[in-house]
Amino acid sequence: MTKEMQRFLLLAFFLLIALAVLILLILPQIRNLLSRPQGEGYQIGFSQDMHKAEVVEILDESEVLLGDHIQTYQLVRVLVLEGPWEGLSQELEYGKAQILPEGMTLAPGNRIMINISEMPDGSLNIFFVDFVRTSSLLWLLLAFVALSVLVGGKQGVRGLLGLLLSLIVILGFIIPSILQGKDPTVVSVLGGFLLITITLYLIYGFELKTHAAVLGMFFTLIFAGLMIGFFINLSRMTGFGNEEALYIMQQSEIHIDLRGLVLAGMLIGALGALDDLVITQASVVFQLHATDSSLNFRNLYRSAMRVGEDHVSAMINTLFMAYAGAALPTLVLFSLSQESFTNLINLEFVAEEVVRMLAGSLGLIAAAPIATAIASLLAVNRDRLRIVPEFLKEEKRPEDE
Repeated sequence: MTKEMQRFLLLAFFLLIALAVLILLILPQIRNLLSRPQGEGYQIGFSQDMHKAEVVEILDESEVLLGDHIQTYQLVRVLVLEGPWEGLSQELEYGKAQILPEGMTLAPGNRIMINISEMPDGSLNIFFVDFVRTSSLLWLLLAFVALSVLVGGKQGVRGLLGLLLSLIVILGFIIPSILQGKDPTVVSVLGGFLLITITLYLIYGFELKTHAAVLGMFFTLIFAGLMIGFFINLSRMTGFGNEEALYIMQQSEIHIDLRGLVLAGMLIGALGALDDLVITQASVVFQLHATDSSLNFRNLYRSAMRVGEDHVSAMINTLFMAYAGAALPTLVLFSLSQESFTNLINLEFVAEEVVRMLAGSLGLIAAAPIATAIASLLAVNRDRLRIVPEFLKEEKRPEDE
């Protein structure tokens, strides 16, 4: 058996053990989260009486005036598809009490979400909640998976597995831990590091480049967490900047640190950009060292940081565009407001987005030198690290090929 095969089998063995331990630790949490009876525990904002239904017939259609807005009003017959009222045929008014987007009318065959509540006299009160989007989302998911595999090949498959494991960590560890009253800051740092570690090793393999990226991510997460926490305290944020926080405060049976929850959201939101930056910087360092192994730490670091500077500037702009796009409706609302920008920016839900963007960018800026320094240190000392070749697989040099 070759050394390469021994290394592969050893790596596969440890990965299987790690994956088994992860599943054993997290799977019960996911099962509890997904199988909790409706109305029990942490039901936030949505009624247990929400069910899927299908539009069977349009009974009446006319126009109705809501304020200054004229829109289509429909009386339809729907068939309940699930729950205790499955098979029930009931009339539903659509567009009479809520403003609808133009062209969003119902037609026979449409599947919708409805809310059914039983009145004291035994009659049923039924109203429209939203459209059923399961099938369209599944088609989008299939397109995403197919294109990832088609373009990315094996790396695309690894990326999808990493995405799945990330979802498992978020649903199985981060969310249940926060709901149990644990510190969201600590949970987000540990969960984020676990998430990134699994993803990086799964996608890029067990080698020095990945070790450098993982170490860089670890120190960057700590730095970013400290910076975000500092500016959250400095700006006196309470965590009540959005409606979701109020729902959590009112309906959760366990006290949850809302300020810590804001920090956790900011930290996890920056993970994707940090992941990309640290692995890219580590790859640049090892590629430069593979091309010229005579480079010392200082020269290798400087050369890699020339690439890192361009990468950081591009990622900051990318992060800004992502936040600006997500907040576009709010920005439009601000443009209609009579208040000055200097007043609006003091509102917590606005300041929260500013801190999210700028503190996340601080983490990105710090990630480049941290990851580059660690990767450069490992690269120039790779000969000394050969004492444990099974765990420190090295990059191939051009002269070795």
